[in-house]
Amino acid sequence: MDSSEGRFLDRALDLAERGRGAVEPNPVVGAVVARDGAAIAEAWHESFGGPHAEAAALDRAGPAARGADLHVTLEPCAHHGKTAPCVEAIRGAGIRRVVYALDDPDPRTRGRGAGALRAAGIEVSRAETHRAEAARQNAPFSKWTRTGLPVVTAKWAMTLDGRLATASGDSLYLTSEGGLSRAHLERARAGAICVGIGTALRDDPRLTVRPAHGDGGSAPPARPPLRVVLDSRARLPVTTRLVETAREAPVLVAATSAAPPERAEALRRAGVEVLTLPAGTDGRVDLGALVSALGARAIQSVLFEGGGEVLGALFSAGLMDRVVVLVAPRIAGGAGAPGAAGPPGPPMPVGGRGAARLADAPRIPGASFRVSRSGDDATLEAWIRDPAAEPA
Repeated sequence: MDSSEGRFLDRALDLAERGRGAVEPNPVVGAVVARDGAAIAEAWHESFGGPHAEAAALDRAGPAARGADLHVTLEPCAHHGKTAPCVEAIRGAGIRRVVYALDDPDPRTRGRGAGALRAAGIEVSRAETHRAEAARQNAPFSKWTRTGLPVVTAKWAMTLDGRLATASGDSLYLTSEGGLSRAHLERARAGAICVGIGTALRDDPRLTVRPAHGDGGSAPPARPPLRVVLDSRARLPVTTRLVETAREAPVLVAATSAAPPERAEALRRAGVEVLTLPAGTDGRVDLGALVSALGARAIQSVLFEGGGEVLGALFSAGLMDRVVVLVAPRIAGGAGAPGAAGPPGPPMPVGGRGAARLADAPRIPGASFRVSRSGDDATLEAWIRDPAAEPA
C-alpha cells in the first residue's frame, strides 16, 4: 500500500465517526473514491436506513468513479437490507479496485462482499495496516453481531494522585473544559449511559449530551442515549433532574423484585421505564442481566460512569471491555479523600473485591492503550479485551 492509499483510509476512518449515534444498529463506515493519488469524492453512512458510505461516495463521484479506486473502512455488504447491496453499486460504477480495512462480521456478508467483487473482475485487497484501528472503531457492531451484547466502557475522572474528590468530598470541576468535552463525547458515542443509585442521589446528574461535545463542537447524537440507573429498590426520587427530563430523553430504572410497587409506579407515571431484573447474591441488580437486556434492545455500547461499587462489580463479573480515565493535573492528597487506599477513605474508582494478586489483574494490551490530551487533562483509553486481537 502506498502512502496515498493509507491517507485515504485514514480519512475514511475519520469520516466514519461522523455517523456515530445515528446509524446504529448498523456499523459506522466511511469511504473515499480516488484516482492517481487524488480524492474524487468521499462520504460516510449518515443515518440508519440511509445510503451506505460506498453508495453515497459513488453517487457524489458520478462518472468520474469509472476506473477509480474505492477506499472503505468495512468490507462492502453483499446482502439486501434497507438498501441494495453495496457490491452492486460498486460494480455498476465501474470501480477498478477496492481497498477495505476490516472484514464484515455479519455472516450474511463476511467474505461474500469481497468474493462478489473479485468475481466481477474488480481487484480487492484488505489493508492490514488499518485493520486494528477499524476493528476498534466498529467493536460495538462486531461484538453485538457476534454475541448480542454491547461493548461496555467504564469511565471515571480523578486527580493525578488517584482521588475522585477532596477529603471534604468536593469533586465539582475536577476536570478542565477539555476533559468535560471528552466526557460528553463518550456519552454521545454510547447507546446507553449507566450510573448507580448512589451517584444519582449524590450528584443529581442529567446524564445528557452537551450540544458541543468535542470533535470541534459537533452536534449531539441524533438519538439521545438511554439513561440508566441501577436502583434495586426504585429509590430514585421523582424530583431528580433525571426524572424531570424523562420525557425529553429516555430514562430506565433497573430494579429488582425488592422494589416497592408504589415507588416503581410513581416513576412510571413520571415517564420513567422501570425494568425488573434478577438480583445478584448481594441483592443488587445483576449486571450481566442488565447488559444482556440492553443488547436485546440493539444497544451496542454502554457507558458506565460509576460509582466505584458499580465499576467494581463490572470488573469482578468480567463485563468491562474498555476504560476511559480522565486525569486532572491536580494533587488532592488526604488519607480520607475518595480514592485513597484503605480506611477511612471510600473505595477507589473501581471498588468491589478486586484482584487478589497482581497476576490476576488483567494486563492492558499495549497496542490498545492510548494517552491523549483533553484540554488541561490527560485521557487514558484502553481496551481490556482488544477487538483488534480477534481472529482476522
